[in-house]
Amino acid sequence: MFRAGCPPNPSDPGPPGEILLYHDARDEAFDITSHFQEDRYTYLTRRGDTLFELCDAMLREDGPVTSLAGLTLLAEHRRGHGALYDALNQGVSTWSGCARPCRCLQQPKAVGGRLVPDVDVSAWPRPDALTRADQTRKYRTGPDQTRPDRLSCHVCGRSGRSGRSSDQFIPGWPYFFVAMLETGRTSWCQLLDAVRLGSYDDLAEVTAAQVRRVVTDLIDQGPSEAGTDDILVVCDAGYDAPSMDHFLECLPIEILGRMRSDRVMRRPVLALGEYALSYPQVG
Repeated sequence: MFRAGCPPNPSDPGPPGEILLYHDARDEAFDITSHFQEDRYTYLTRRGDTLFELCDAMLREDGPVTSLAGLTLLAEHRRGHGALYDALNQGVSTWSGCARPCRCLQQPKAVGGRLVPDVDVSAWPRPDALTRADQTRKYRTGPDQTRPDRLSCHVCGRSGRSGRSSDQFIPGWPYFFVAMLETGRTSWCQLLDAVRLGSYDDLAEVTAAQVRRVVTDLIDQGPSEAGTDDILVVCDAGYDAPSMDHFLECLPIEILGRMRSDRVMRRPVLALGEYALSYPQVG
């Protein structure tokens, strides 16, 4: 329930569960939503109307989308299923542009108003998907040859007794995403960018280019959004933090990466006899 108008009377707090929405807050929320929708529609260059309604229908769906034709039954999608499939086959959209309006919104901040984006990977296992290499039955190497599109995605096992021995590598597509973190008990995060890794892509270069896009858009919003402190980029142990720091050395960021559990920083000190055998005195 929403009630717009003058500030409430302290003696009349209103019915329980009522949300007070004043004119200023309502106008500001409508202005932000309107600009976000306009920016998102700008990057749908072909079949934009149908693709725009398809996105709204997917957001309106209560659960996972299992049938595209079922989205045409929602009120947000005002066209038939023929127009939907035509837009998916013939429509054109720039993903980098579609993700930019999300980065232009107000971002959650950590302690001290600092921006903390996190880079991670999410696997989409598709062992039964048909690729170009499956159609031609040719698995040859080289950038100009037919090659499989899928990669081996690491999937954690569900067996708690066997530890990591139940992990599997399933054919699929790994997606690298950037999400903005915040403090507190909530587990919500705001996704800013996502990209699919190809067979010949370098992990450090793809991640560096992805972080560069996000950080550049955040800096373009001004110090009110980016803050005065350097942006802290957090990554897992699977990323090469020194390489990312080399690729992004010109940006005002700090990279915090988790080290691998098998990383050897310093070996045990050798005993006197072992040292004499390892480093004999010559001359």
